[in-house]
Parts: sequence; C-alpha cells; structure tokens
Amino acid sequence: MPRTIRLIIAAACLSIAGCAALAQTKEIPPGDLNEPMLYEFLLGEIALQRGDNGLAAQTFLDLARRTRDPRVARRAVEVANQARMPELALDAARTWYDLDPASTQALQVLAALLVANKRAEDALPYLEKLLVSEGVNVENGFMQLNRMLASNPDKAANLRVVRRLASKYPVLPQAHFALAQAAATAGDDEAALAAVRRASALRPDWELAALLEAQILQRRSPGAAAKVLGDFVAANPNSREARLNYARMLVLDKRLPEARKQFEAVLAASPGNPEVIYAVGLLAFQLRDFEVAEESMKRLLTLGYRDPDGVRYVLGQIAEEQKLWPQAVQWYERIGEGEHQLAARMRTANAIAKQGRLDEARTFLKRVAAENPGEAPQLTVAEAQLLREANRNQDAFQLLGEALKKDPDQPELLYDYALTAEKLERFEVLESNLRKLIQVRPDHAHAYNALGYSFAERNTRLPEARKLIERALELAPDDYFIVDSMGWVLYREGDLKGAAEQLRRAYGGRPDAEIGAHLGEVLWMMGEREEASRIWQESLKASPDNETLQKTIKRLKR
Repeated sequence: MPRTIRLIIAAACLSIAGCAALAQTKEIPPGDLNEPMLYEFLLGEIALQRGDNGLAAQTFLDLARRTRDPRVARRAVEVANQARMPELALDAARTWYDLDPASTQALQVLAALLVANKRAEDALPYLEKLLVSEGVNVENGFMQLNRMLASNPDKAANLRVVRRLASKYPVLPQAHFALAQAAATAGDDEAALAAVRRASALRPDWELAALLEAQILQRRSPGAAAKVLGDFVAANPNSREARLNYARMLVLDKRLPEARKQFEAVLAASPGNPEVIYAVGLLAFQLRDFEVAEESMKRLLTLGYRDPDGVRYVLGQIAEEQKLWPQAVQWYERIGEGEHQLAARMRTANAIAKQGRLDEARTFLKRVAAENPGEAPQLTVAEAQLLREANRNQDAFQLLGEALKKDPDQPELLYDYALTAEKLERFEVLESNLRKLIQVRPDHAHAYNALGYSFAERNTRLPEARKLIERALELAPDDYFIVDSMGWVLYREGDLKGAAEQLRRAYGGRPDAEIGAHLGEVLWMMGEREEASRIWQESLKASPDNETLQKTIKRLKR
C-alpha cells in the first residue's frame, strides 16, 4: 500500500473510536492488524459516520468472517441493530458466537435477537447454554428470563421455552417463579398458580412468590388474594411490601377496618420513614381512603420529604376526588418550577372549571401556554377536555382541528381529535386520524385500542376490532382499559365466558366505572344478576355521574 494512503489511514484511525479500540485490544486476531484489515474497518466507520448503517454493518460482518475476529463481529451486531436490520444483526451475532463460543455476552445477544425476531423457541438451546455458562448466576438468570422474552409477542411460545428450561431445575425456586410469570402472561392461571406455589413451598419466606400468587388470584377474587397475603404476613410480620399489598386486597374486598389496621402496622414498624409514609399515603389514595391518604401526605411535609411538590400534587388530587375544588387549587398553586408544575397548572384549570368558571379556566390555560410554548399541544388537549366536560363537543372539535392545521402529525392532538370526533359521531374522522396516528407512532397502544373499541362499541367490523385490540395488548399487556376492550369485543362476538374472564381481570386491576358497566352487563346476560347489580352499585358509589354506567343500568333493568 502506498505510504500516503497508510498515513491517511493512520491519521483517521486516531479519530475513530472503533479503530482505536480494535488496535488496542489485547487479543490480536489471526493475520494480525494488517493494513488491508484496518482499511476495511475504516471504510465501515466512514459509512457509519455518513449515515449508511446498512453498508457499515455488512462491511464489518464480511471483515469479521475473513479475519475470524469476534470483536469485529460484535461491532457488526451493534451497527446492524442501529440500522434496524434484524436479519443482518442475527447473522452477525451467530458469527460472533461461532468465533467466540466461550463468550457469555455473545450468547446473550444471540438469544435476545432471536427472541426479538419472534423466534423464541430457536433461542432455547442458547438460553440453556447461557444458564450453565461460567460466571452466570442461574437464580438471577431465571429472574431475568421473562424480561428477555417480553420482546416476543407469542406468549404461548415464551411459556413453552420457560417450561423447558425450568424442567431442568426442579428444586430451584426461581425456575418455578419464572414459569409462573410466563404462564400468567400467557393467560394460563392454573399453571401459574401451580408453579408459584411450588416456588413458595421450596422457599416459604419468599415475599415475591407470595405477591405473585396474590396478583394472579386477584383476577378472580380479592378475598382469595387477601388470604394468601394475610397468611404470609402472619408468618413473616416484617414483610412490608406484602403487608401493603395485603391492605390493598382488603380494601378491594371491602374489608376497610382490617385494611386500616394493616396501614397502621406498616407505619408503626417504620414510624419516621418518609418513604414508608409516602407509600402508605399513595396506596390509601388509590384505594380512596382519603382520610389516611391526606394525613400521611401532610405529615410528609413536616418531615422534609425529598419531593414536597410531589406531595402537594397528591394532596391536590385528594381534594379533587372529594370535590373540594378551592382546596385543590390552593395545593396546586403552591407547586413551583419542576416536573409537577405543568400538570398542576392543568389541574388548576380543571378545578376552576368545576366551579362553573369555564371561561376563566380557558383564559388561565392560554396564559400558561404563552409561558410554555413548547407545551402548546398538551395544553390544547387540556382545554378541549374542559370543553367536552361542559358538553361543548363541537367547540372542542374545532379547537383541536385548528391546532392540527399547525402541527398535523402531533400524536396527542391526533388522538384527542379522534376521540372528540367519536362524541360527534364523526366516525370517518375518528378512523382516519387514528390510522394516521398509528402510522406516525406504530407503538401507540391506545390508538389501536381506541379504533378497535370504537368498532366493538358500534358492533361492526368485529374481526378487525379484535385484531386491533390484540395488537394493543401486545404493546401494553397490563393496561386494564385495553383488557376491558378485549372483554367487550368478545362479548360482541358472543363469547360470554371469555368476555367475563377478561372483564373480571380488568375490573380487579382497576375498578373503573365503565369497566364495571361492561362487566355488569356481561354478568347480567349470563344470568348472574345479583353479582351484576353488586358491581354496578360499587361503581355507582365511586362514580355516580358516569354516563355509560347510568345508561347501561337503565337499559338492562327497565
């Protein structure tokens, strides 16, 4: 090679981290770091800097195969991932592992890429090797297994993989725990319960296993979940998380005096611990025990809690839930600059509007928008929400439409415009905007859900509705509103048993009024009218003004 070119290459390598790292690595590849190798490596780095990631990745992969250097193969994997070229990344990962079969990192990457490419069962042999690799803690490996598999939407395949891996470790609690997680995610509650109970039998004091068993049981019965946690707390009185969750299950099971005792026990065990006080206050708020929630949060403000504005924000919400609008405004006004400020300002506007001063609330939001121009879409959505709550849907529609003319691809505006269109029965606008949102944000779970639910609610295009909601669940499997949508489309399809199962899960996880309306309707149609009425009454007590709930009860009980 001419001396001039050698000098250019040498100078360029000094400025390119990849070449420097390659040259300084102790493991020298066969054939040494000769000039042709450095030249090709440099070409790959230049292609990367110029934005041609695909060419760069292929260059590194070809070079790795010729030089037999695993470091270059690893670089090919990194760049192929950046280029969003999964098949090339997989080829590079296989090459990396073939060149360095002792590398735990190569095994991890290859297995993860196979899973991400929906080939979880092809990853099985590599996962088996990974668990027995030197330096790998098998207990931790099982505890992280489901997190790795989460990128594969085929939950049944994931369960088969975990079951196969766990079968080789019959006395390892973590193996059974991982199996329980996979089974629960795949919707096989019986297998999940059997596995988590085996984990608890092998390790009776394991809090995580008790919490998982209760979480699975909660879908069917808060009472059964409370019993599991109550028994565990009795045997392990210092288990704080189990006791807090026990209190939560007691509230869901309408055993409020017993729940209050558990709150008091947690606080008594850590009387001056701000984090414990905050956890108790937040949980009490979520469970609508406003007295305990307010008392806990106010106490935090006297203890110098690390996030006082966060506490004030929760206190404002507590006041809102009790319709104490002036008190809510007072708490929000005390919040200064920081992460809670914008949300507090929007809630302030809502509290003002709730007092019958809509124009004042809108003026307030416009002033906030002028002070925060980068948050204009979010504040426009907040203003549209105020208009909708005042039954001025056409005004909200017009407001959002004008905002979209200035920013036509803004996700929040597209979503809210679609929902407002539905209230006006402008279903073609709803569909076109949600489909555009899906193009702009393919990972927007609620866009798929809203479109699918709209079809299901109108009892039309049900196969498409189900596919859309299934996609939403892939993206957000634990979103109870999406679970509710799945239950509703199953009901429309005539699968009452499947609908009830999904809706019980949704209502158990989030006892929202509309979910309660749906669950009650399905139970009513199944002949379980006493339970349906009980759920409706619970929902009415929490949300007496909910229109969907009121209409459902009136329609079915007339």
